[in-house]
Amino acid sequence: MRRLVRTVSLFAAVVTFAVMGFVTYLNYQIPDSFYVFDTENFSMEQLPSVQADPAVPQESPAGTSTSRSRETPLKLLGIIPIKTTYLHEVDEQYVVPCGTPFGLKMLTDGVVVVGLNPVETASGTLYPARDAGIRKGDVILKANGRAVSGNQDLTEQIRRCGGKSVAFTLRRGEAELTVCVTPAKASSDGEYRCGIWVRDSSAGIGTVTFYDPATGVFGGLGHAVCDVDTGETMPLSSGQVVPVQINGVRKGQVGTPGELQGSFLSSFACGSLSLNNETGVYGVLTRNPAPSREAVPLCLRQEVEEGPAQILTTVAGTTPELYDIVIEKVNIGDNTPTKNMVIRITDQRLLELTGGIVQGMSGSPILQHGRLAGAVTHVLVNDPTRGYGIFSENMLENSKKAEIAANPAA
Repeated sequence: MRRLVRTVSLFAAVVTFAVMGFVTYLNYQIPDSFYVFDTENFSMEQLPSVQADPAVPQESPAGTSTSRSRETPLKLLGIIPIKTTYLHEVDEQYVVPCGTPFGLKMLTDGVVVVGLNPVETASGTLYPARDAGIRKGDVILKANGRAVSGNQDLTEQIRRCGGKSVAFTLRRGEAELTVCVTPAKASSDGEYRCGIWVRDSSAGIGTVTFYDPATGVFGGLGHAVCDVDTGETMPLSSGQVVPVQINGVRKGQVGTPGELQGSFLSSFACGSLSLNNETGVYGVLTRNPAPSREAVPLCLRQEVEEGPAQILTTVAGTTPELYDIVIEKVNIGDNTPTKNMVIRITDQRLLELTGGIVQGMSGSPILQHGRLAGAVTHVLVNDPTRGYGIFSENMLENSKKAEIAANPAA
């Protein structure tokens, strides 16, 4: 009998430990707040065992745009407390899913330091910028108090210094600092140089995710435009959107990402860029890039479920097509803003054309049950049939910033 009691006690302890461990995991995984269309009927497709307790609606906290919000205790199986989350009620939103290719031309806010080079002088090799503390990835905003608008502007201001120290105002991450650099006189041509290699612009091709006919605002890519040398997000000063057509595809293979090969159809802009951040690029278009498609409702993060879905993408010309995929995993947490889903291409047509997900498809809309669930963001290099996707909710939230930038007086 004692042996049975010990066995039961041990089993109970193991179960309790497992349950508490699962509750701890859920507490970390579940966000502190959700957008909802109805605060009274909240549920998570990914976690059906987690249930919300009914609660009395409360006023929205200051600074939110919701009409109704409330705190909601979440419980495992309706019994075991997990955490309290906040539900922000919003109106159902509709956007046009596009899948159309677009070209972008970006000018940076300041210039990005992409390399630190030696300067050969009569007295030997010097590294003025490196030795002064400038780092790869820094953004030079000013030189001696004058705004730096491009490579030529920076070169001219260094030339004017006549060998005297130059005070550079830098942005490093979220911080702004000043570094003084004494240029060195190059023995090759007698010019003063700081040993900095910088970049002031970028261009590329991506896919438009959605378009809002009411405002003209669009979102695309699903991830930031980053500098190829530093890997840092390009600081956007201004940018243009230009029409593009896809001319060919380099198929993806294990270990080697594929690529859509396209060309600009015109040098005339069909839109402007106002925001480049970790969730994509945003701006305003002069016309609807997918006029034949109807607007669809947004799918909130807790509504996205594992299972069949489709992507809308263009692999030839300018016309997008729907292709079948499977959403294999959904991560509703806030720890990965651009890798919210793992998706797998199942459509044999697309697999034969591209081998799976390729560069240039970033931003392709993910549709599930007639709603915009998200967009393709990355390919898994070791398995090009699979990749990551971002929630459309994350992108649409950032598109509001582009709308404000386009209409500052609104």
